Amino acid sequence: MKTAVILAAGSGTRIWPYAVIRPKVMVPVANKPIIAYMVTALKELKFRRIIIAADLFAGQIENYFRLEPLVEVVKTGQPAGTADTLSKIYEYIKDDDFLVFYGDTYIEKQDIDALVKIYGDKGLSVLVNPLEKENSRDWICCSVKGNRISDILGHPRDEATHRFAAFALNKGFFSYIKSNSGLFTSVQVGMMPPAESYIEMSLQDYIKDGGIVYAAETVRTFFDIDKPWHILMANYYIVKSQCGKLKENQLSEGASIDKTADIDGAVVLGKNSRIGKNVRIKGSVIAGNNTVIENGAIINGNAVIGSNCYIGNYCYINDSSSVGDRCVVNHCAELEGIIMENVYLYHYMEFYGIIGRGTDLGAATVCGTLRFDDGETSHRIKGRKEHPEYFSGATFIGDFARTGVNAVIMPGRKVGVYSIVGPGVILNEDLPDNTIIMTEQKLVKKEWGPNRYGW
Repeated sequence: MKTAVILAAGSGTRIWPYAVIRPKVMVPVANKPIIAYMVTALKELKFRRIIIAADLFAGQIENYFRLEPLVEVVKTGQPAGTADTLSKIYEYIKDDDFLVFYGDTYIEKQDIDALVKIYGDKGLSVLVNPLEKENSRDWICCSVKGNRISDILGHPRDEATHRFAAFALNKGFFSYIKSNSGLFTSVQVGMMPPAESYIEMSLQDYIKDGGIVYAAETVRTFFDIDKPWHILMANYYIVKSQCGKLKENQLSEGASIDKTADIDGAVVLGKNSRIGKNVRIKGSVIAGNNTVIENGAIINGNAVIGSNCYIGNYCYINDSSSVGDRCVVNHCAELEGIIMENVYLYHYMEFYGIIGRGTDLGAATVCGTLRFDDGETSHRIKGRKEHPEYFSGATFIGDFARTGVNAVIMPGRKVGVYSIVGPGVILNEDLPDNTIIMTEQKLVKKEWGPNRYGW
């Protein structure tokens, strides 16, 4: 098996505000699009063809992989579901057997290899991930008995053990893909499925007709990037994993470390990058080219930092954070989480969460992390209230946004693309795309002077 298909045509509405100006699969995790990790794993497993089925913003995917000869981007047009997307690229698949992945997942190559092997031994197979603490109502799920899929249910209340991660199929299965009804009918009573075609429903039809679908279970780390906090979960793991592999310093041409720097781990510095005076690093750091870390900067753990960045003047970056290219973290700014390309953080501001590209936070912008009553921070995802187990108190700011001086963003709130939180605003609700929110100040003016003091 040497052909892989990556589905990347979904709209990504549940991950708002990060799929408004980019395909969901191009959301950066540790400074690399999530789809790129899949491509890297497939290349290491010696796959010869990687077909990416894309729709909106397909040009961004083409541009990123423009120098990668194994990758072919196919524009499918607006799909009616994953089965419809797969049906539209039938003619591009030359081999009889192939793998299918969701482009917004992170799967380690050992688990991909396990799926390939069970397909070679048994035939039609899927890679499944144990639900564990995941809510079954968030996923298309299945039950596994022995090494076979016994039942498939869409977003069930219970009675499921796994969610789907990947598929090993053959061209014979396309008869089920093409006959997909476009409605997921394998649901519990009272559930409300959308009118979309899903690969999993075609698998359920196949099982009902007597077919056998074998299952390989993930034993390594798996992420399905479906909600904004999933980005942070994946980033935390990948930064920790990449930095944890470092055993010694790796300095490229022109790179340097000042003798006053205090570093507990190891660093990788790209060309002409440097760590300057009085820097404190309590872990390991990977930095790109032409990046400066200096003048009392504190990195409290592991971090991945891009190229052409400035990190300095007693700023603070917390463990497992990532900083995109051309970013500035300066003058007592505090960061925990992800900032994408060309983000500026200045002057006594504090941020925890994700900031999209091209965003500027005003001086003393503060993001709350805990509710005053210590209660759960809830989120609204397409109108549905959710309580994430991890990173619920994070702030999520979209691309090309801004905040004014002394803006305060309450825990869990989201700011849309091209939007502005004005000076002094306390934002306690999500702010839509293309919106500015300002505060109105009531002023009281009275006569005052020496006579007030008895003169």
